[in-house]
Amino acid sequence: MSASSWVSTSLPYLTPQEKGHGDAWSAEAEAQGRRGTQRILHAGEVAAPVEVAKLFGIAEGEPVVVRRRLILLDETPNELTDTYYPLAVAQGTALARTAKIRGGAVTLLAELGHIGVLVREDVTATMPDEEECRTLETAPDEPVLRLTRVTLDRDDHPIQVDRMVMPALRQRLRYEIEVG
Repeated sequence: MSASSWVSTSLPYLTPQEKGHGDAWSAEAEAQGRRGTQRILHAGEVAAPVEVAKLFGIAEGEPVVVRRRLILLDETPNELTDTYYPLAVAQGTALARTAKIRGGAVTLLAELGHIGVLVREDVTATMPDEEECRTLETAPDEPVLRLTRVTLDRDDHPIQVDRMVMPALRQRLRYEIEVG
Protein backbone atom coordinates (compact mmCIF):
# COMPACT_ATOMS: atom_id res chain seq x y z
CA MET A 1 0.00 0.00 0.00
CA SER A 2 1.17 3.51 -0.73
CA ALA A 3 1.76 6.29 1.78
CA SER A 4 -1.54 7.81 0.67
CA SER A 5 -3.54 4.70 1.59
CA TRP A 6 -6.36 4.92 4.08
CA VAL A 7 -7.09 2.70 7.09
CA SER A 8 -10.78 2.61 7.95
CA THR A 9 -12.86 1.00 10.66
CA SER A 10 -16.67 0.73 10.57
CA LEU A 11 -17.59 1.56 14.17
CA PRO A 12 -17.65 5.39 13.90
CA TYR A 13 -20.20 5.09 11.09
CA LEU A 14 -22.54 2.95 13.16
CA THR A 15 -22.71 5.17 16.25
CA PRO A 16 -24.89 8.30 16.53
CA GLN A 17 -22.90 11.50 17.09
CA GLU A 18 -23.44 13.80 20.08
CA LYS A 19 -25.31 17.06 19.45
CA GLY A 20 -23.13 19.68 17.81
CA HIS A 21 -20.61 17.20 16.41
CA GLY A 22 -19.95 16.84 12.71
CA ASP A 23 -20.20 13.68 10.67
CA ALA A 24 -18.07 10.59 11.35
CA TRP A 25 -16.12 10.78 8.07
CA SER A 26 -14.91 14.35 8.61
CA ALA A 27 -13.96 13.54 12.22
CA GLU A 28 -12.10 10.33 11.28
CA ALA A 29 -10.12 12.08 8.54
CA GLU A 30 -9.31 15.04 10.79
CA ALA A 31 -8.05 12.69 13.53
CA GLN A 32 -5.51 11.40 11.00
CA GLY A 33 -4.48 14.90 9.90
CA ARG A 34 -6.44 14.69 6.64
CA ARG A 35 -9.54 16.31 5.16
CA GLY A 36 -12.64 14.21 4.60
CA THR A 37 -15.54 15.58 2.57
CA GLN A 38 -18.34 14.16 0.48
CA ARG A 39 -20.53 15.07 -2.46
CA ILE A 40 -24.11 13.90 -2.46
CA LEU A 41 -24.70 12.80 -6.04
CA HIS A 42 -28.36 11.85 -5.60
CA ALA A 43 -30.95 11.40 -2.87
CA GLY A 44 -34.49 10.18 -3.26
CA GLU A 45 -36.69 7.23 -4.13
CA VAL A 46 -35.43 4.51 -6.47
CA ALA A 47 -36.42 0.96 -7.34
CA ALA A 48 -34.61 -1.46 -5.03
CA PRO A 49 -31.80 -3.34 -6.81
CA VAL A 50 -31.86 -7.14 -6.43
CA GLU A 51 -29.24 -7.36 -3.65
CA VAL A 52 -30.77 -4.47 -1.68
CA ALA A 53 -34.30 -5.89 -1.99
CA LYS A 54 -33.05 -9.25 -0.72
CA LEU A 55 -31.36 -7.65 2.31
CA PHE A 56 -34.49 -5.63 3.13
CA GLY A 57 -36.76 -8.65 2.56
CA ILE A 58 -38.81 -6.84 -0.09
CA ALA A 59 -39.58 -7.48 -3.75
CA GLU A 60 -37.04 -6.39 -6.35
CA GLY A 61 -38.01 -3.00 -7.74
CA GLU A 62 -40.02 -1.95 -4.69
CA PRO A 63 -39.32 1.70 -3.83
CA VAL A 64 -36.58 2.54 -1.32
CA VAL A 65 -34.70 5.75 -0.53
CA VAL A 66 -31.05 6.03 -1.57
CA ARG A 67 -28.30 8.55 -0.80
CA ARG A 68 -25.51 8.26 -3.38
CA ARG A 69 -22.27 9.88 -2.28
CA LEU A 70 -18.74 10.34 -3.51
CA ILE A 71 -16.44 10.26 -0.49
CA LEU A 72 -13.30 12.38 -0.84
CA LEU A 73 -10.05 12.24 1.11
CA ASP A 74 -7.94 15.38 0.65
CA GLU A 75 -10.11 16.10 -2.44
CA THR A 76 -9.23 12.70 -4.00
CA PRO A 77 -12.05 10.18 -4.62
CA ASN A 78 -11.81 7.56 -1.89
CA GLU A 79 -15.13 5.72 -2.05
CA LEU A 80 -18.50 5.56 -3.77
CA THR A 81 -21.29 4.83 -1.31
CA ASP A 82 -24.95 4.10 -1.93
CA THR A 83 -26.92 4.00 1.32
CA TYR A 84 -30.44 2.60 1.08
CA TYR A 85 -33.32 2.96 3.55
CA PRO A 86 -36.80 1.43 3.66
CA LEU A 87 -39.44 3.89 2.51
CA ALA A 88 -41.18 3.67 5.90
CA VAL A 89 -37.97 4.87 7.58
CA ALA A 90 -36.76 7.59 5.20
CA GLN A 91 -39.64 8.95 3.14
CA GLY A 92 -40.19 12.64 3.87
CA THR A 93 -37.01 12.95 5.98
CA ALA A 94 -33.63 14.56 5.33
CA LEU A 95 -32.43 11.10 4.25
CA ALA A 96 -34.38 11.60 1.02
CA ARG A 97 -32.86 15.03 0.31
CA THR A 98 -29.44 16.08 -1.00
CA ALA A 99 -28.59 18.43 1.87
CA LYS A 100 -25.89 17.37 4.31
CA ILE A 101 -27.28 15.87 7.53
CA ARG A 102 -25.83 17.40 10.70
CA GLY A 103 -24.20 14.62 12.71
CA GLY A 104 -24.69 12.17 9.84
CA ALA A 105 -27.45 9.80 8.80
CA VAL A 106 -26.96 7.40 11.74
CA THR A 107 -27.60 10.29 14.14
CA LEU A 108 -30.77 11.24 12.28
CA LEU A 109 -31.93 7.61 12.25
CA ALA A 110 -31.50 7.49 16.05
CA GLU A 111 -33.47 10.73 16.43
CA LEU A 112 -36.23 9.10 14.35
CA GLY A 113 -36.21 6.08 16.70
CA HIS A 114 -34.22 3.70 14.48
CA ILE A 115 -31.12 2.45 16.27
CA GLY A 116 -28.92 -0.25 14.82
CA VAL A 117 -27.92 -3.06 17.17
CA LEU A 118 -26.47 -5.63 14.74
CA VAL A 119 -24.39 -5.08 11.63
CA ARG A 120 -23.36 -7.60 8.98
CA GLU A 121 -20.63 -6.73 6.49
CA ASP A 122 -19.51 -8.64 3.42
CA VAL A 123 -16.37 -7.61 1.54
CA THR A 124 -15.42 -8.79 -1.94
CA ALA A 125 -12.78 -7.72 -4.46
CA THR A 126 -13.66 -7.25 -8.14
CA MET A 127 -12.68 -5.18 -11.12
CA PRO A 128 -14.43 -1.80 -11.45
CA ASP A 129 -16.86 -0.93 -14.20
CA GLU A 130 -16.20 2.05 -16.50
CA GLU A 131 -18.20 4.52 -14.41
CA GLU A 132 -16.43 3.45 -11.20
CA CYS A 133 -13.01 3.86 -12.89
CA ARG A 134 -13.93 7.34 -14.04
CA THR A 135 -15.45 8.47 -10.74
CA LEU A 136 -12.80 6.92 -8.48
CA GLU A 137 -9.97 7.92 -10.83
CA THR A 138 -8.56 4.39 -11.06
CA ALA A 139 -7.07 2.36 -13.87
CA PRO A 140 -9.34 -0.25 -15.50
CA ASP A 141 -7.06 -3.03 -14.23
CA GLU A 142 -7.00 -1.75 -10.63
CA PRO A 143 -9.28 -3.86 -8.40
CA VAL A 144 -11.85 -2.39 -6.07
CA LEU A 145 -13.20 -3.55 -2.73
CA ARG A 146 -16.96 -3.84 -2.46
CA LEU A 147 -18.35 -3.67 1.05
CA THR A 148 -22.03 -4.39 1.65
CA ARG A 149 -23.33 -3.61 5.13
CA VAL A 150 -26.80 -4.25 6.51
CA THR A 151 -27.82 -2.67 9.83
CA LEU A 152 -30.59 -4.30 11.86
CA ASP A 153 -32.61 -2.79 14.72
CA ARG A 154 -33.50 -4.51 18.02
CA ASP A 155 -36.46 -6.22 16.33
CA ASP A 156 -34.12 -7.69 13.69
CA HIS A 157 -35.54 -5.39 10.99
CA PRO A 158 -33.07 -3.96 8.46
CA ILE A 159 -33.01 -0.16 8.70
CA GLN A 160 -30.07 0.58 6.39
CA VAL A 161 -28.08 -1.08 3.62
CA ASP A 162 -24.76 0.41 2.49
CA ARG A 163 -22.99 -0.57 -0.73
CA MET A 164 -19.48 0.87 -0.95
CA VAL A 165 -16.88 0.68 -3.71
CA MET A 166 -13.28 1.59 -2.83
CA PRO A 167 -10.00 1.47 -4.79
CA ALA A 168 -8.29 -1.59 -3.28
CA LEU A 169 -4.78 -0.17 -3.61
CA ARG A 170 -5.72 2.86 -1.48
CA GLN A 171 -7.63 1.06 1.28
CA ARG A 172 -7.14 -1.14 4.27
CA LEU A 173 -10.20 -2.20 6.24
CA ARG A 174 -9.63 -2.80 9.94
CA TYR A 175 -11.84 -4.98 12.10
CA GLU A 176 -11.31 -4.88 15.85
CA ILE A 177 -13.18 -7.59 17.70
CA GLU A 178 -13.46 -7.64 21.47
CA VAL A 179 -13.53 -11.22 22.70
CA GLY A 180 -14.88 -12.22 26.11
